[in-house]
Amino acid sequence: MLELKSHIETELGDAVNSIDVEYGEMTVNARRAAVKQVISFLKSDAKCKFETLIDLAGVDYPARERRFDVVYHMLSMAHNTRIRVKVSTDEVEPVRSIAEMFPNADWYEREAFDMYGIIFDQHPDLRRILTDYGFEGYPLRKDFPLSGYVEVRYDEERKAVVYEPVNLPQEYRSFDFMSPWEGAKYVLPGDEKGEAEK
Repeated sequence: MLELKSHIETELGDAVNSIDVEYGEMTVNARRAAVKQVISFLKSDAKCKFETLIDLAGVDYPARERRFDVVYHMLSMAHNTRIRVKVSTDEVEPVRSIAEMFPNADWYEREAFDMYGIIFDQHPDLRRILTDYGFEGYPLRKDFPLSGYVEVRYDEERKAVVYEPVNLPQEYRSFDFMSPWEGAKYVLPGDEKGEAEK
């Protein structure tokens, strides 16, 4: 792992801000402007061969100036190794699309755009993919309001699509993490049979 880290640092130089190895996992923190170069190198280099893009996801840190991380998870089947590449951006600065290198990135980038508002430059078809037509806002942002919006559903009685205010009945839930098999003060359905046999 450390040999691979050294190789990537040497070959990519300024394209990478840092490389961290924690718990046996490598994370490459790449410069936003060099993400295509970094991903291309990791895919084609003989010592890397990260030829499979497993996932691409957005992460929101609203307190930071560059509030979003775009996280790429890649797999090298040739070397049985995984790697994570992170790029930081904001609401305005686009991240270079990698859909031409990995066709499955097309969906992932559209999903990150739809849920977070992360812009991908040179994407072949960057438009919403999961939310309704005319939806405003980005629902996975941590500052997205939980009320004041409408939801769409099909009403069987009216035989039409209806818009209603969002109802979030489970906004505040309390969980009891005690195992029902260990020390519960109540009788679970079926337990009375075991008590009767004693």
